[in-house]
Amino acid sequence: MEMTGGQALARQLVIEGVTDIFGIPGVQLDWATDALIDVADRIRFVVPRHEQATSYMADGYARTTGREGVCMVVPGPGILNALSGLATAYACSSRVLCIAGQIPSPTIGKGFGMLHEVNEQSRILRSVTKWSAIALQPGDIPRLVHEAFVQMRTGHPRPVALEIPPDVLQARADITLLDAAAPAQPQPPAGADIAAAAALLRSARRPVIWAGGGVVAAGGTQGLQRLAERLNAPVIMTDNGRGALPQRHPLALLNLGGRCVLPHADVVLVAGSRAMDALGRPAHAVPGVKYIYLNIDPAHTGAPRSPGLALQGDAAAGLNALADALQGDPPASHAQAPLDLDAVRAWCDEQVAHVEPQRSYLAAIRQALPDSGVDDGILVSELTQVGYAATFAYPVQAPRSFISPGYQGTLGYGFNTALGVALGNPGRRVISINGDGGFGWGLQELATAAKYRANLAIVVFADGAFGNVRRIQNNVFQRETDTTLHNPDYGQLAAAFGVAGERVDSPDGLAAALERAFAAGGPHLIEVRVGAMPGPWHLIHTFSKAPRPAPANPLGEPAPAEAAA
Repeated sequence: MEMTGGQALARQLVIEGVTDIFGIPGVQLDWATDALIDVADRIRFVVPRHEQATSYMADGYARTTGREGVCMVVPGPGILNALSGLATAYACSSRVLCIAGQIPSPTIGKGFGMLHEVNEQSRILRSVTKWSAIALQPGDIPRLVHEAFVQMRTGHPRPVALEIPPDVLQARADITLLDAAAPAQPQPPAGADIAAAAALLRSARRPVIWAGGGVVAAGGTQGLQRLAERLNAPVIMTDNGRGALPQRHPLALLNLGGRCVLPHADVVLVAGSRAMDALGRPAHAVPGVKYIYLNIDPAHTGAPRSPGLALQGDAAAGLNALADALQGDPPASHAQAPLDLDAVRAWCDEQVAHVEPQRSYLAAIRQALPDSGVDDGILVSELTQVGYAATFAYPVQAPRSFISPGYQGTLGYGFNTALGVALGNPGRRVISINGDGGFGWGLQELATAAKYRANLAIVVFADGAFGNVRRIQNNVFQRETDTTLHNPDYGQLAAAFGVAGERVDSPDGLAAALERAFAAGGPHLIEVRVGAMPGPWHLIHTFSKAPRPAPANPLGEPAPAEAAA
């Protein structure tokens, strides 16, 4: 039928199952946003106050709902503002579609100085997406929207982008809409590779599973648990892999506990993880260990990682195939000499106990969120002292219930992302933790929280400084540049936006404030006055110096036979 390019965009998005778009209108998008009025009963157009929020919100929405997140921004400055959210989505393997405006198609690349023109906009978008395209005719739009969803649902899940110039959105043509892209079809590893990996695991005396964010993104948590229980193998979860196995599960460990068990392993299955540390080194390298790498992306199975058997395929399909291949086998020989994981957890608790007051604040947050493992509350972490500690001191019992910026380490992402989480999960409790430094990146979005009545507790730990930068500078240089912050009165700030607010100064005070926030519903800002906190880096990175000697590995040093395995 005849329609404008904007109408084709809106109607194809409906067909693909989109129910929410996070965007900011502008002149190059007028024919798209006008067309959204016609489908307003099927697509909610959420308008924040800054383009950076659009992509962050889409990312948080995607990672917690399992559905694709969609953002829409004008060209040039709009896209440049949204890049940090797209980069975070890329780092965290998040399915986000960015609908990007363009300058008029006849002027692209001409350097005429059109409104919002930036050089090589398409190339810029390619740097933070796995696929991007530009529609140059109205009839291109349904096909390219459809392909965007195909790309998000196949291979490595990452953001994609579609640019549409304003003249293409306005032009009319006879346009054929397409059927929706097929749901994700898991790509299993080759059968011969599964058989080889199963044989290695079957013969292992002490296998260990290293589970990353790819397991969660692929919906592979059930397969992971089946395989782990079949092997009686400890599961070490990365930051993005938190919740792949409930932390209360007797086989569940975090990176810190992995330091104890990896030296005793003879076979390590790395599933859905890049398995690299912050210095670009393999995060799990142990001499003499045999490695199996299960990953949809072959780039994450090769050097500089230790050589091993590579299984290219979907993490969920691969884990289920391995569990099936081992089903019915007699108990593995390693069950005769299991590792004492309770001792490992006690060892971890002993070290975590010194990270105060972060640990107590995280306990208050955990207390405020349900942890049934089915309808878990959601914590959106941030680059703040309590957020850093959350990577090892906050129990996660369900997938998609703990959100971090991954290796991108995007300061200021947290509050923006939490808005998308809250709007995508209206029936769940959501807590956003922030430092006063990072919160300054997006505090204007209090207006968005108020406008859409997001059921969100916004916690700001205020110490009046970029605290981590201050610590690093003093440790390295014994002096600092100006890291102090001039903060607003957060109570008055919240009130100015029509948001409830209060101030506390202790973990008990935070626990009580969170209960009041969720009892009242809607957005609630809680300022927590804090001072300097101890650095947790020695519990996060193996190359960081500990402030005190660590207790000895409770499992002892591996026996010579184990070390040579």
